[in-house]
Amino acid sequence: MKIIGIDPGLVQTGFGIINVSNNQTTLIDYGIIKPQAKDTLANRLLTIFNDVCEIISNYNPQIFAIEEVFYGKNVKSAMRLGQARGASMVAAASKNIPIYEYSARKVKQSITGNGNAHKTQVQYMVKAKLQMDHNPEPIDASDALAIALCHDHQFRMADL
Repeated sequence: MKIIGIDPGLVQTGFGIINVSNNQTTLIDYGIIKPQAKDTLANRLLTIFNDVCEIISNYNPQIFAIEEVFYGKNVKSAMRLGQARGASMVAAASKNIPIYEYSARKVKQSITGNGNAHKTQVQYMVKAKLQMDHNPEPIDASDALAIALCHDHQFRMADL
């Protein structure tokens, strides 16, 4: 089963794809979608949508996992993040892929055992769990892999 994880953002949207087969989890690919900084909001969202559609077409994941919106003090930032999430989720929905949402705290807890872990701790554990030679960079791509791993972990726990 292939799982794509998405860490949404208007500046950079991270993606990570893993494969789970016979209780073995392997890395397929990871990276970022980086809309042009000077583009309008609508064009940035279109870039995210188109690139997520292309990634889905190239890898054919069966599961789409995405980080939930973090509700902070800045409402405008939360709304923009929600729009980036929406563009990604519509791309998955257009391909009829089931969508699962996880809070940042749930992802951190699942990957490190600590819901308050720092991003570098998550990055280190992603590297270890996927037996990578180096830390996955940039951090948005590492977070996306963590989201995919979180989904796998949640479903393994449900099977128990």
